[in-house]
Amino acid sequence: MRTVAVVGTGLIGTSAALALSARGITVHLEDADHDAARTAAALGAGTVEPAEGPVDLAVIAVPPALVGPVLADCQQRGLARCYTDVASVKSGPRADIAALGLDTTHYIGSHPMAGREISGPLAGRADLFEGRPWVLTPTPDTDTDTLNAALELVALCGAVPVVMDAAAHDRAVALVSHTPQLVSSLVAARLEHAEETAVRLSGQGVRDVTRIAASDPRMWIDILSANAGVVADILEDVAADLGETVAALRSLQAADEAKRREGAQGITEVMRRGNAGQARIPGKHGAPPTRYATVAVLIGDQPGELARLFADAGRAGVNIEDIAIEHSTGQQAGLVQLSVAPSAATGLTAALRERGWSVRD
Repeated sequence: MRTVAVVGTGLIGTSAALALSARGITVHLEDADHDAARTAAALGAGTVEPAEGPVDLAVIAVPPALVGPVLADCQQRGLARCYTDVASVKSGPRADIAALGLDTTHYIGSHPMAGREISGPLAGRADLFEGRPWVLTPTPDTDTDTLNAALELVALCGAVPVVMDAAAHDRAVALVSHTPQLVSSLVAARLEHAEETAVRLSGQGVRDVTRIAASDPRMWIDILSANAGVVADILEDVAADLGETVAALRSLQAADEAKRREGAQGITEVMRRGNAGQARIPGKHGAPPTRYATVAVLIGDQPGELARLFADAGRAGVNIEDIAIEHSTGQQAGLVQLSVAPSAATGLTAALRERGWSVRD
């Protein structure tokens, strides 16, 4: 693959273009918003100059409802030899493509399972897809050249290809992406009119749960409109669980000992199910989940402190598997939680203390 056209220079389109350009691919950028395309070009994602002839692959990075019309326009212009879209829902666009009578031999649906809570070309990152699943949903007549072009795109972006049926993909993303987005927004909405004293007590837990609630509502309307029924089905199940949880909490306040035991069992059961579900989430690089030990280090909020901490961990010969930072309320300090292999925790703790770090037990 030598030439690619990216049609749509939002977060996903710009990120793909940045990754491809960094690997020497000539990328031609298009967007109905010419300023967005020029911004992406200024970031090094490619050029806004049109291609002189058909490119090897066109990546259509537009909302699900626009995939069909945009693909029709691209095919009519002969923009590329092969086409893919990166919309986050697949069944709707495929139905639109069929209704428009478009060529599906040289088309394959796809969806990189990566994103951020901010959008637009300025949010683009060349490493956005590194190590992330990238779903491919070929049509029954997608040819081998188009499949191979899509696989090469995934490889160039550093992602991991996963082939799925379009409908199965939509059910999966409703569960692991679309429903969590709405649940996060619902939790964050409780904070909108909360007392300031309560909000100031927010810690890492509420930050983790509400991080994606900062996402652009306009973008999510496009996504959810294309997968609304499946998401609604899952939210109905969540609502049923919430109803049972509310009843269990009420029982915990009952005067009757038996009712309190019943309430405790209900809360225990929902948390047990949560434990079981959370344990199924893949770990690092998609491997089975691994339990790490946590080394908690208090650091000041000054430039270079994190770099110094990482350097000292490296000198101790310890690989940091993950990191979380909990900021102290009203203090210029934070608690950095380093996730490391259990066998390395004791040695790292000792090494950091020798270098003057305050390590919490």
